Amino acid sequence: MMDFSEMFYQNAEALVRTLIVGTLAYITLIFFLRISGKRTLAKLNAFDLVVTVALGSTLSSVLLQESIALAEGAVAFAFLISAQYVITFGSVHWRSFARMIRAEPSLLAHDGVFCEETLTRQRLTKDEVMSAVRASGADSLDQVRNVVLESDGSISVVK
Repeated sequence: MMDFSEMFYQNAEALVRTLIVGTLAYITLIFFLRISGKRTLAKLNAFDLVVTVALGSTLSSVLLQESIALAEGAVAFAFLISAQYVITFGSVHWRSFARMIRAEPSLLAHDGVFCEETLTRQRLTKDEVMSAVRASGADSLDQVRNVVLESDGSISVVK
């Protein structure tokens, strides 16, 4: 039979470990993020998003899994941030590498006309594009010059 009390509280040692390791892991992550620069958490493309999610997942694992030591978490943080640095360095310095890593923006509409093939390829509906158009302050597609699906997945509207 299951002991329901363990779902809510196991022991004081686990709580103290979570507080101490959590505080130190959080400080470690902040330290690494500060020395790595603003780009580390920028969601400019899919790879940036993956790194951001992986950092959060790593922090969570260090906090809640007693089998993962703080030092292992710190090494994981350093690895993820270093990988991000190497990838972004390569994409800044080598155009072919950049094309391989990040998606190019896609034109969804131009001068009031939807680009049907692009919508289909990007798996977007006209309603989703029109939502972005309205959010930009325009009432109709005729009032915008271009609608672009950016490499980070956001939709830009150029009036």
